[in-house]
Amino acid sequence: MLKKLVGVIISLFSLSILANSPVPLEINGQKALVFINQDPPGTRCNTNVQIAAEIANAYRLPILILPQTAVPPLTPAPSVWYNGQNIAASGGAHNGMVSYQIIADILELEGTTKQKKQGKLFNDSVRPEFDKLKSTIKTAQ
Repeated sequence: MLKKLVGVIISLFSLSILANSPVPLEINGQKALVFINQDPPGTRCNTNVQIAAEIANAYRLPILILPQTAVPPLTPAPSVWYNGQNIAASGGAHNGMVSYQIIADILELEGTTKQKKQGKLFNDSVRPEFDKLKSTIKTAQ
């Protein structure tokens, strides 16, 4: 009985921490996209950083990549936050890893400004090498 009670208290404490965003909501008046990585980062964290690069190539918004040690204790890592809302969290939604499409859909619904000219990651001469790098990281070969 005591173990269950302690478990419930810890769960409620964890939820109260996550209810108050552990990351910045805005930077310079713009909604912030924040990636929290394990320290050192693992495969899911590296994949999220690649997604952050792709998003930066297409959208104009502040993007932060923080180590877990820079956020309050019990904040899951990897996790992804936008405007203080949790999009993905280790052990929760998407198990902490996002895709370009998940983030792009949210940004489109929010009406986030796009880059006037897309960056090099979407260039046909760069994209195959970038995809090859992503594949190598995911398979750890």
